Amino acid sequence: MTENEQENGTAAAETAVEAATSPGAKDDGHWDADQLQHHDKPGEKKTEDEEEKPHGMLHMPHPHLPHAISIKRLGRKGKGKADPLDWGLPGELTKEEVDVFMKFRDIVEERGGEFRNTIYSFGEEEGEAYTLCRWLRARKFKLEDVVTMVEEATEVRKDARMHDFYPDPEAALGADVAVFMSLYPQCYSGVAKTGAPVFYSKPGVLNVDGMECITTLDGILKFHWYVMLHDYANRLREQKAKNPEFCRFECVSVIDLDHLTTAQLSQRALNIIKTQTAIDSVCFPETMQKMIIINAPRFFSLSWKVIKGWIDPRTASKVEIISSRHAWEKRMLELIDADQLPSDYGGKGEDTHVTLMSNVTADVNKLYTELMHLRSHASHTFDVEDGEEIEIRIFTRGTTGGIFSIVDGATKKGGKTYVEGVEIQHVGPTDENTPPTSVLLTESTGMISGPGKVKVRADSKGGRFGSENYLIVAKVYKKH
Repeated sequence: MTENEQENGTAAAETAVEAATSPGAKDDGHWDADQLQHHDKPGEKKTEDEEEKPHGMLHMPHPHLPHAISIKRLGRKGKGKADPLDWGLPGELTKEEVDVFMKFRDIVEERGGEFRNTIYSFGEEEGEAYTLCRWLRARKFKLEDVVTMVEEATEVRKDARMHDFYPDPEAALGADVAVFMSLYPQCYSGVAKTGAPVFYSKPGVLNVDGMECITTLDGILKFHWYVMLHDYANRLREQKAKNPEFCRFECVSVIDLDHLTTAQLSQRALNIIKTQTAIDSVCFPETMQKMIIINAPRFFSLSWKVIKGWIDPRTASKVEIISSRHAWEKRMLELIDADQLPSDYGGKGEDTHVTLMSNVTADVNKLYTELMHLRSHASHTFDVEDGEEIEIRIFTRGTTGGIFSIVDGATKKGGKTYVEGVEIQHVGPTDENTPPTSVLLTESTGMISGPGKVKVRADSKGGRFGSENYLIVAKVYKKH
């Protein structure tokens, strides 16, 4: 689209909005094909071919479908150049794109069933015009490619659909969600100025070895289905209910790379990211409004070149990488109001560490996760305050095994032994989709009461030959 076409189309959109909102105008919240179009000129004379068709239609719709598109009215009110990121949105379409839209609309309604359910995965609340345009933008309004994409997405989500996309997050993950989040902190907090939910992810503190101790790749992917079609989808619908003008079902993502090291970008970690990205790109197209990558270390530019190759070029253009805290705080406040921005990111909203603790059950006062690399001997000590009691569980995939004890950590010798000589060893397949072994170390004694220091001590059954990972999960409760 040329600059003149964009400016003329803007004027047409303004004229349509003014007409619709003038006294006596009927605002029924619907779009017809003419309103979807980005016109070349306001009041442009129609061609003979267009005059022969019903008003506002570029071709006849399916005979059983209503003439209007059910969606809340949206139009550009400002003058000047159209934003390139508005390309493909209702009100910004060319005549050719409207024609493709109407054909796609007919196909969707004719095929119905799971083909249609795949497209409307976030629910009917998104509205027909914005939903269909979202899928069409993903394949640049090439109808055959869009249909192929929907068919592929329908197949990709088939197994997850049979399980209602895993509505129980803990069952999906096969692990305690709070523990998982402590190893890979990520949460939604507030909304952007556009109304889009804001997602915060902290791969800089990602503990891949710890994640491997508690869950499987299959569990992580099942949990991802839960996040997208239960958590995220519900947030979109709730935002739509609060603000009927919210039409673009997209999110703003903040990726915090603080403390990121090259060791965290292992092949295992990249495989998780790549698999999740593949699901999102085909099943949830055009849902990223903006991504801000902050605190990026220098070496990340090389990794970004790899990750960028997995992402659609238009999506990649929505990504901004900012290392300076002063710069990214300023940018985030341009996108997010201060009361919606978490305090640890320069705003006045709830700190994300507090938000993440909401995953912990109400009776848990503190949650500790410590990864133990056991070669010969290893230990870790937890502080338990007066009026508190602690429960300790061990997770592992280690096939050599270790002998675990719990002792008084305040005394070097002769102190109290709470638990002695518990053998913990993973038995069975070691592939990434076999659940790990979990042992409640305090099962025989019950929870250990404070005040005091509680030390978990381990001796490897393999001596100095090789190292194995054990994740210690300690939950501290208020004593009743």
